[in-house]
Amino acid sequence: MAHYICRLATEEGKVVSQAFFAPSVQECRRHYEEQGLCVLSVKRDWKKIRIPVVPFEKKIKDKDFILFNQEFVALVKAGYPVLKSIEIISQRVKNVYLKDLLLQVEKEIRGGKSLSEAFLPFEKEFSKVYIASLMAGEKSGNLPDTINRYIDYAKVIAETKSKIRAALTYPTLLFTFALLLIGILVNFILPRFADFYASFQEDLPGITKALINFSLFARSNILFILGFLLILFLVYLRLSRNLDGQVFVDRLKLRIPYGRSIWLESAVSLFCRTLSLLLGGGISLIASLGIAIQAIPNRYLIRCLADMPGYVQNGESLSGALGRTVDFPPLAFDMIRIGESSANLEGMLSDVAEVFESRIRAKIDKFVSLIEPLIIIVMGLIVAAMLLSVYVPIFNIIRVTR
Repeated sequence: MAHYICRLATEEGKVVSQAFFAPSVQECRRHYEEQGLCVLSVKRDWKKIRIPVVPFEKKIKDKDFILFNQEFVALVKAGYPVLKSIEIISQRVKNVYLKDLLLQVEKEIRGGKSLSEAFLPFEKEFSKVYIASLMAGEKSGNLPDTINRYIDYAKVIAETKSKIRAALTYPTLLFTFALLLIGILVNFILPRFADFYASFQEDLPGITKALINFSLFARSNILFILGFLLILFLVYLRLSRNLDGQVFVDRLKLRIPYGRSIWLESAVSLFCRTLSLLLGGGISLIASLGIAIQAIPNRYLIRCLADMPGYVQNGESLSGALGRTVDFPPLAFDMIRIGESSANLEGMLSDVAEVFESRIRAKIDKFVSLIEPLIIIVMGLIVAAMLLSVYVPIFNIIRVTR
């Protein structure tokens, strides 16, 4: 997909230029010829080549996709056909990656595919939950309401992710600033200060010596340190691209004392909310379970839950199958069991998700309230150590000169 500049002749005899995002020159011509315009020329717009700045940046933001679905629902409710709605939105979308995807979806729908079939090749960009929601909406004949339920689901997930990122941003910035400050001190200030102090034929204080020795060690072994960090990064990339490596890393996450409860409860929340959404859309429990399991952001838990649909298919209850496969919090089992016995599984699953989402928010707020003073204390100790390493030698120099 690329940007093109098209020179067009209107019925009034005017020549206009318009920018258009399309997979090929032929697609540009077809688009404007269908509107009754005469295409004079089509050229590539080289000024709009996008160069990625962040290698791991997500191409399609959650907010952009949520906004697309909100506009799509509004157009469908207003009586526009699905194809026309996609076409109208794709012309206004600013995110080039989402625009590219929508144009491909539009092409597939023109070829006779349904909306869910057109989105199916792009499952990795979004999720299986979205594709399943589209299928449920098409089967039930109530696509707008099904997508609205997905929008509510996506908003909750996006909000939880943003809270976790916000909780980690402040400590990360403070820690980075502390490392930068230490680097400047031990590499530029203390070495010069040591030469000046040596002219007085006095030994440096212990704290100053320690920082200078650390500086000399870091500078003399900088290549080995960078090489070690590079190896760690490559090992992480290797593990992240291998399924067994992902399972290993995610299993280690569940052994972190405070993080275990957050990751486990977020898995419960996502699983229950996804299952509730799919059941509400009319998808069977067995089919919904396979999709809901994949919505869990922990590969180790996904592997643990892999046999659960088979247990349910063999006649076991959902709560019983969960108990045989994974160690979820007892509250989740009890609430799901109540939902099954009261024939209100969909509503109870939604309640379970809300309960655990509130618990996660409380734990994140607690984490932030504890980490901020802790980081400030650590920063204070670092600054105090650096000040002592500079001022104690100065006081000694004053004593010697007297």
